[in-house]
Amino acid sequence: MSRIRVVIVEDDQDWLRGLMSYLSREPDLDIVGHASSGQAAVELLERVEADVVLMDIMLSDSPEGIWAAAEIVQCTGARVIMLTSIEEKELIFEAFKVGAVDYMVKSNYTEIPQSIRNACANRSSIHPSVAAQMRDEFRRLKNLEQEVRVKELRELLTPTEIQVLDLIEKGHTQTQIADKFVVSIRTVKVHVGNILRKLGGKSSKEAAQKAKDMGIL
Repeated sequence: MSRIRVVIVEDDQDWLRGLMSYLSREPDLDIVGHASSGQAAVELLERVEADVVLMDIMLSDSPEGIWAAAEIVQCTGARVIMLTSIEEKELIFEAFKVGAVDYMVKSNYTEIPQSIRNACANRSSIHPSVAAQMRDEFRRLKNLEQEVRVKELRELLTPTEIQVLDLIEKGHTQTQIADKFVVSIRTVKVHVGNILRKLGGKSSKEAAQKAKDMGIL
């Protein structure tokens, strides 16, 4: 049976000893080295071949593990699993951005051996403990993107154009809008043309519906 070569990067010596003892009981895992800092980990991986690196995200009270993971992913073929005591959305995203294949909370240590096997076999999936965090963050980013888009469109449309859109959405005809504003029908058509140019859509009703759906009206 082929053994999986594992490097552990951890600055908590008690946790390191415990994790090494726990993993050493697995017949297919071989701990080939360990380091207590990001720089030491990078230097170690220059000398030692590893299949999987277990990287503590917080080293010396800073997320140094993110930087070290990025260096290791870029310079070696090792797959990096981030380990942490806390679930921080920003750190989760940073970890995956630099190339980590999984992100696990240390309290789920019993699942680490299988995560190592999955990572080595290119079968890693996001651990359930952080999946909800990821979904929440995607929703937050999506909402933020929507808010920015609405703000941009609000600034793009003039107050009069927003009023025209509101009346169109409520079912008013262009003639009725012209009468309400005491302007010519031609002026209303100019407003509608500007609205379509800014919002897109094949008709004024379509543009008004889009503005309503986006929360502009």
